[in-house]
Amino acid sequence: MSKPALQNDRLLKALLRQPVDTTPVWVMRQAGRYLPEYRATREKAGDFLALCKTPELACEVTLQPLERFPLDAAILFSDILTIPDAMGLGLYFSEGEGPRFTNTIRTEADIIKLGIPDPEQDLGYVMDAVRLIRQELAGRVPLIGFSGSPWTLATYMVEGGSTKVFANTKALMFDRPELMHQLLEKLARSVTTYLNAQIEAGAQAVMIFDTWGGMLNTANYLEFSLQYMKNIITGLKRENEGRDVPIVLFTKGGAQWLEDIADSGCDGIGLDWTIEIGAARARVGDRVALQGNMDPCVLYASPERIRQEVAHILESFGSGNGHVFNLGHGIHPAIDPQHTAVLVEAVHELGKKYHG
Repeated sequence: MSKPALQNDRLLKALLRQPVDTTPVWVMRQAGRYLPEYRATREKAGDFLALCKTPELACEVTLQPLERFPLDAAILFSDILTIPDAMGLGLYFSEGEGPRFTNTIRTEADIIKLGIPDPEQDLGYVMDAVRLIRQELAGRVPLIGFSGSPWTLATYMVEGGSTKVFANTKALMFDRPELMHQLLEKLARSVTTYLNAQIEAGAQAVMIFDTWGGMLNTANYLEFSLQYMKNIITGLKRENEGRDVPIVLFTKGGAQWLEDIADSGCDGIGLDWTIEIGAARARVGDRVALQGNMDPCVLYASPERIRQEVAHILESFGSGNGHVFNLGHGIHPAIDPQHTAVLVEAVHELGKKYHG
């Protein structure tokens, strides 16, 4: 069955550095707790994991921000830890502590036992959600699929949850680098298979979230994080439904490695707010698109101040192709949705003068 034509392809064009009429915008974690309708659906689901694992509800919350704001993309509602969960680590969420795993990966035997999840069997609820979202979107805007990076997934698997010091993960990396490589290689294969399945199910762009790559020094980042993201990119399906499928890499705290990330084979680089976007553009030229990069805390400020910051970022990037406006990280739960509306409207209105 043929899919309906895409009515708004600004995002895909911008990621491929093609001309658009204005700068496209979407927001990391745009389906989230700052929306009262999201909180109502989550309550209906019972808990966060049930929400992720029920395709109809995942579809419902994915579409909620698009009903409120004229965003240029939907992003699949899921979690970066679906792969380790499918590997049998027993993901659960504890109040105030974030994600936890029942089982951790600390030894060679632990790593050997890990299988590569089958996306349609072990992660079928994600693929069902992708198919359902595409059907419900009916070509309004493109759908972004995503995964965590191998390094980021490894930190959660080795630590058993969130951490500030990465003691066990870095101990394994420094002491037994061959074991860390064994784990990362399995994760890279899993992520490649997972993202390709999302593309086949209907994701029109994909993003790799390297949340904890910025915790590494340069040599370790290149060896243990970026190299595995490059391996994934090499294995990804780059075209589907007669269109290119852009790939975005986002390393939080990764501004110092922009040139290396631009050489990875990705189409776009996600930026956090710690670098001026104009400076980033000067460093990577027209090799890749840039996505970002407003500090999410600007959304606590007045509408006038939000517009000023939007104007500043657009001016910093300057005229021409290859900018997708976004926050430098996920939107905060306490943000007023009206302030998100101001952001989206300002990007579309002020972005026009930099195009065409």
